[in-house]
Amino acid sequence: MEHVEAVVIGGGQAGLAAAHALAAAGLKPVVLEASGRAAGSWPHYYDSLTLFSPARFSALPGLPFGGGPDRYPHRDEVAGYLDRYAARLDAQIRTGSRVAEVAAAGGHFRIALEAGAGLTAGAVVAASGSFGNPHRPALPGLESFTGRVLHVADYRTPDAFEGQRVVVVGAGNSAVQVAAELARTSRTTLATRAPVKFARQHLLGRDLHFWLTGTGLDGAPPGRLLRTPPPQPVLDDGRYRAALAAGLPERRPVFTGLDGDTVTWADGTAEKADAVILATGYRPHLPYLARLDGALDSAGRPRHRDGASLAHPGLAFVGLEWQRSLSSNSLRGVGRDASRAARRLASHLARARR
Repeated sequence: MEHVEAVVIGGGQAGLAAAHALAAAGLKPVVLEASGRAAGSWPHYYDSLTLFSPARFSALPGLPFGGGPDRYPHRDEVAGYLDRYAARLDAQIRTGSRVAEVAAAGGHFRIALEAGAGLTAGAVVAASGSFGNPHRPALPGLESFTGRVLHVADYRTPDAFEGQRVVVVGAGNSAVQVAAELARTSRTTLATRAPVKFARQHLLGRDLHFWLTGTGLDGAPPGRLLRTPPPQPVLDDGRYRAALAAGLPERRPVFTGLDGDTVTWADGTAEKADAVILATGYRPHLPYLARLDGALDSAGRPRHRDGASLAHPGLAFVGLEWQRSLSSNSLRGVGRDASRAARRLASHLARARR
């Protein structure tokens, strides 16, 4: 069986940043990407998505984003940027290589692929993100709803919902943006557990990320103290606050029940609905670690401190939400965590060779 120094599972922004950091630490990483392209989940997001941070604050280590530094790049621009980044990496990137299982094997790891092949490695970085594990909360009556139910991971454009009655569940950036987009051509309600919290995208003429970066808050490490990631406010230049104020979309507390094609609201009113879209976030997608003792907790969450596995010194995580900081799972911040993980893994491998 082929043996390599380090394997990175996932070829999106976290995996590419990890590969860059491992190479900088003197290792020869192999990146295993399940899809046919090292661009992560970006090609699969909804069509109108743009970055929430300007291009100047949205680059991985070693390659500026390019173009106007103050623009907010579109989804397809980000995917293209990741393509370019992958092409420049000093690492093997093997697409079409979905990992089925990681197992401990005599001081190293055995990585089994779904295609049947496999390899061993002295170190493993789990960087597969969360897009493959959309969170679907247990909402009352959701299983009995006869209309269309989908997660925002499967939403692309408002065209399929034109003229329909749509309920979007969630209070984050994606929920508000998708609901506002749908409200232009359909009757849309944004259902939230509490009023939507907004953060101003611009302060004193500068994007919020200028201040977060300049003050050091973007990379501050409170993540190690958080058991549950806090909800993020919706970044807004004023358009979404105005849309909600105008009722496009309207906002209501989350419904109390669904039955057939009927939604019942907290005030007791009931009406028919055509679709429910869950913009309810994601959870880490790590099924390949399920049988690696101690790697995950009983809920399937990674057991780590600052990305370092608590059970296996040769295992690291990169790209987790609030792994270490506010920006840990973003283009602008994942490189910091990747560098820390790479240095630890390089030291571990050096000790193992002695």
